[in-house]
Amino acid sequence: MSDVNVTIRDNGPYLVQGAITIKDQAGNEIEATGPVVAFCRCGQSAGKPFCDGAHAKCGFDGS
Repeated sequence: MSDVNVTIRDNGPYLVQGAITIKDQAGNEIEATGPVVAFCRCGQSAGKPFCDGAHAKCGFDGS
């Protein structure tokens, strides 16, 4: 089993690094591009579940 690291960015996304499988609500796999995946925490991303930087525009406060 490989290591997976999750980092919570202040007022930003969850950053997941490592080998993971992402599935949608129907069980279909979503391909992760790149070595780090950023998941939205603010709920404003147009590309959910992935972060698109909307947290900076909406003033998201992750505290």
